[in-house]
Formats: sequence, C-alpha cells, structure tokens
Amino acid sequence: MSAEIAAPVSDELLRRYDISGPRYTSYPTADRFVEAFAAEEYAQALTQRRSGPAAMALPLSLYVHIPFCESLCYYCACNKIITKHHDRATEYLRYLEREVELHVDRIGRGQTVSQLHFGGGSPTFLSDDELRTLMAMLRRNFHFIEGGEYSIEVDPRTIDEKRLDTLAELGFNRLSFGVQDFDPAVQKAVHRIQPAEQVFSLVAAARAKGFASVNVDLIYGLPQQTPESFERTLAQVNQLRPDRIALYAYAHLPERFKPQRRINIVEIPSGASKISMLSRSLAAFLSAGYVYVGMDHFALPDDALAVAKRQGRLHRNFQGYSTQPDCDLIALGVSSIGRIGATYSQNAKTLDEYYDALNHGRFPVVRGLALTRDDVVRRAVIMALMCQGNVLFESIELAHLIDFKSYFAKELEDLKLLEEQGLVVVDAQGIQVTAQGWFFVRGVAMVFDKYLQSDRTRAKFSKII
Repeated sequence: MSAEIAAPVSDELLRRYDISGPRYTSYPTADRFVEAFAAEEYAQALTQRRSGPAAMALPLSLYVHIPFCESLCYYCACNKIITKHHDRATEYLRYLEREVELHVDRIGRGQTVSQLHFGGGSPTFLSDDELRTLMAMLRRNFHFIEGGEYSIEVDPRTIDEKRLDTLAELGFNRLSFGVQDFDPAVQKAVHRIQPAEQVFSLVAAARAKGFASVNVDLIYGLPQQTPESFERTLAQVNQLRPDRIALYAYAHLPERFKPQRRINIVEIPSGASKISMLSRSLAAFLSAGYVYVGMDHFALPDDALAVAKRQGRLHRNFQGYSTQPDCDLIALGVSSIGRIGATYSQNAKTLDEYYDALNHGRFPVVRGLALTRDDVVRRAVIMALMCQGNVLFESIELAHLIDFKSYFAKELEDLKLLEEQGLVVVDAQGIQVTAQGWFFVRGVAMVFDKYLQSDRTRAKFSKII
C-alpha cells in the first residue's frame, strides 16, 4: 500500500498529467467489448460458474440499473430515460424479474450476495412500494448476508426523511447523494436546482437513522464554475462532512451525449481553472482530515473504504472502489455491465432491445468479452496497482506462471520515466506507487494496458485526475 498523502500535489504535476485515460473499473475496458460475446456466451459463463465449486462458495455482487429520471441534467453521460410517467417503472420491474429468473435457472436460487448497488438514472424515481416490490423479488431469489454493502444512488430532490426510513427498512446501509455543486448559478446552468439546506437536512437525517456511510458526488469543470465559487462548495462539503466524497472531472462530449448540447460552451471553465479547482479540492479535503483513497475518492479515516485502503483490502469493480472481496458481478437492467469469471458482459442499451430479448426468453446481453490469458495477467497487475498501489513480481509469477521481468520488459522500461518523476519506485521485488504517484495511479496502470498502448485512442476517456 502506498503511503498516506502528506501534502497536496503540485499544480505543475497536475498540468503535466492533464491527460485522458481509462478508469479501470475493468481490464480490458468496456470499449473493448465485442458483439461476438452475447446472450449464449453469457449463459455458458453462468453454467460454468455453477459447475465450479470454488466459485460457488464466493458471494455475488448485484448491480441494478434504474434508468428513469424526471428531469434532465445537462452534464449527464449516464444511460437514462427522462419521463414524468411513473407507470413505466411498473413494466420495467416486471422485466427485471424475468431477467432474475433467467439467472436463477442457470445458477440456482439462494446464491449468497454481499454487495448490492442500485444505480441510474435515478433509483429513487421508484415509489416506496416499487422499491419494496423490487427488494422483495431480489430477496426471494438471492440470500443477502448480514454486514454486506447495500447502497443506492439518491437524487436529493426525490426523497424526504420518510423515504429514508423506507430505504433503511429495505436494508440499504449506504447512500450516495448527487450534489455536483452547491452554487445556484451552476445548478441553473446544468438544470439541477437543489438548495444546500435540503442536502444538509437529508444527510443529518441519514446519520440519525443509522446509515453506515453517506457519499456525496461532486463535479468540477461545470459551466459557470470558477475556482473561487467551487472553493465555496468545498467549504460547504467539509461542513457537511460526508463519510465519502467522489470528485469527478466534467468531460464535455456533446457529440456523444446529447444532453450536453444544451450547455453553453462559453460558460465552461478553462483548463487552467479546472486544474485550480482540482488543486484546491485536494488541499481542502486533505486538510479536513479525509483520506485520499485513490482516483477520485476520499473517505473519513474510520470509514470502511479508508480502513480497507490501510489494510490493503481495496477491490475494484464496475461501480468503483469496494471493500468487498473480488467476486462475480451480476448486472441487471438496461445497459448494465457485469462480470462472471473471466468474462465481461453488457446488456442492451435501449428498453425496446432489452424487453425484446426477455420476451424471447434470452438474456439481454448484446456484447461482452472472454478474457485471454494475457488479459488475465495484465488485469491482475493493473488491479494491484489501482487497489493496493504495489505489485510484487513473485506473486504475479506464481499465480500466472510467467517471468515478470521478461514478460513485461517493455513496460518496465516505460516505467523509468515515471520513476524519474517520483511517481513509482521499481526494485528487485516489485513496483511501488509513491505517495505522490497515488494521485496519478491511472497513469501508472496505463503503462500495462496493451490495448491502449497499441492504438493510443485516449480521447474517449476522462482525464486521469
């Protein structure tokens, strides 16, 4: 594990690494998925999981995508459906049950689950009764263990204290509030008005009701933001003191995400302003006592994520950093991405396609990937860097029957520049990410990405810090 961060990183280093790269929630990354891996291949992967006793003993992770939102946020790059018609959720829940039934037919009922995440869209688009129906269906088909991580993304505009009671009653123990920015001018520019007082009230109520962890999402680089205005938001977040903070850089890609075409490009802050916002964010959160977990995540020292980092138990899946052991992830709902064994899969991205597959009794998987031996080796190295901040040559060699220094001779040569910049230390035993390098861990991992090194198509990814 790399050392705790003692001081904010320099603006000069931030400018030097103001580059794009994958987030490595998987390796290979989702842009490498192919249509040759579809429903039949996914079904085979599930069958193989059931026939493997070791895999069956490991708990599952579940992800459920709820695509509906009542209101469009102009910055959004998620797969979502904007609608005021809540009856559409009723139909969607019926199809989610069909998808679960297909899984149960393959892997059996009562599989152990240690991690559940509802994402979107806005999961709290669902009514309390619909949330109860969905959770009851999942509990009929899976066994949720005590002490697992059960989280839900929350749009503060869609809930009140009474709804928090419902979420607690249903077994959710972690909440993630979408805040982005407290500044009224920024909120107006991105079409997401939510007074700070509303968020403060909800977070206080969540604490009083015993939720184990509350996360707040922030975005820098939004229209109308300035380093000074964002610093005011940072001060408010530190006053709010959530257990976890996710800080994302806004990527303006209107050619890919239609909602972003409504953003006035002249209102987007300059690259220099974004660097200043990031620098001020790092300084503000570290001085407030937060642990820099990695990538864009911060946590209070006693939060489970910070504890997992200290103990070398961090893991990474399609939802980001996790405290749960590395395990298979069953992804339910439109556009969801999952992992079974050495395979990845993604569901259809439109409701029509998703419903049609299930109407014909097929998994709605439309693309995915079966990993090669080289993919598996590189995944092990990249995830060790992303989660533990170090790679021990011997452990990789024993697990994958390779000679690390000859297998990765080119990569070790490429690391020399990062070593000169003080981001890594390479010795006879392995690779260690330094305290300074931990801020740029995506850049270190990119060295081992065979696909990225071969085509250099980085523009489609977000900035690495």
